[in-house]
Amino acid sequence: MKTICFYFQIHQPFRLKRYRFFDIGNDHYYYDDFQNEEIMHRIAERCYLPANRTILEMIKANGGKFKVAFSISGVALEQLEIYSPEVIDSFKELVATGNVEFLTETYAHSLSSLGDAEEFKEQVEKHKEKLHSVFGIEPKVFRNTELIYSDDIADLVADMGFKGMVTEGAKHIMGWKSPNYIYTSAVQPKLKLLLRNGRFSEDIALRFNNYSWNEYPLTADKYISWIADTPASEQVINLFMNYEVLGLHNPAESGIFDFLKALPRFAAERGISFSTPSEAFKLLKPVDTISVTHPISWADEERDCGSWLGNVLQQESFRKINDISERVRLAEDRRIRQDWNYLQSSDHFHYMNTRHRHGSFFSPYDNPYDAFNNYMNVLSDFIVRVNAQFPETIENEELNALLTTIHNQEEEIETLQKELGKQKKKAK
Repeated sequence: MKTICFYFQIHQPFRLKRYRFFDIGNDHYYYDDFQNEEIMHRIAERCYLPANRTILEMIKANGGKFKVAFSISGVALEQLEIYSPEVIDSFKELVATGNVEFLTETYAHSLSSLGDAEEFKEQVEKHKEKLHSVFGIEPKVFRNTELIYSDDIADLVADMGFKGMVTEGAKHIMGWKSPNYIYTSAVQPKLKLLLRNGRFSEDIALRFNNYSWNEYPLTADKYISWIADTPASEQVINLFMNYEVLGLHNPAESGIFDFLKALPRFAAERGISFSTPSEAFKLLKPVDTISVTHPISWADEERDCGSWLGNVLQQESFRKINDISERVRLAEDRRIRQDWNYLQSSDHFHYMNTRHRHGSFFSPYDNPYDAFNNYMNVLSDFIVRVNAQFPETIENEELNALLTTIHNQEEEIETLQKELGKQKKKAK
């Protein structure tokens, strides 16, 4: 029997304010609070709240047979807590149904898997802790930022104890193979993979509201019939997309919520079920392995990482922030650690994208060069603050050694103080 696996990505960065060269060293607050609040309220009103209500109704109306998965970045959760806490409450209602699964990702929705393995692991652990503190859950499945995946990333994810991961069914990787099966990593055979079906996902995400599409309008019965007509042996249809597809990119008046509500009825008529990623991994057996030597993602026709690291602007800014990663991890200043997370969000690099401008739906900049200049000004001030704690003249290895010595001395002093206290008691 075929099953559909719905997964939605939820992420919004802390957008930067206009930060000029003369602000460096004088202004250490980088964020456009007004814009961040306005955007979060708008998305919550048009997408998050009505979509959550719709999915809750669908779960109840279909006797718990409709299921869905989400991943919410840590920085998005922080903004929801600040600006739209009612969205958090609505997600808690969904969690309580038992029909919704949350996946783990990098806390900052960052590109750390491509540049810094240690930072990647720290962010994943931080995200797991955040999900547990907010929803009381322990995620079992991993999704990387923008579905970025490679054999090297599979090694990192498997080492962290995950048994399953979701990624893109990129045609240049799959060749003649279908994404509608469970696969495993070629380098980590115990790590199972769910691969996004690009065609069926983009029928909803990109083409649903396109009047020039030859299949417009897309109805639920037509859509389910396409899925039902795939070869009988194909096990799982993975529909992965941004949550903003529901209500924002496809507004409510387009009929997107009515379309979604009708899917379970037509799926049941064709013997098609719905599963969470964990259920799919548990119920279905892998059919083959997948090897990905160069990172893939779900972005653009190329399905690579060019939208974030495809030009010299992006590469230089990414190199610059990675150069200070070890020093930041040694810092105990809460503001530095917080800014470090916010500045790593992949969106800052995507705004510098010169490949396809249609992707920068929420970009606050007029052009990629404006985005680069603003980000580098902010990053320059941030580097000044980091260097104030750990001067550039000290090499990273030397700095680590000094901090280790200081830490050991603190422990030794504490031990001696305890011993002194014991001796004083004996003397009395």
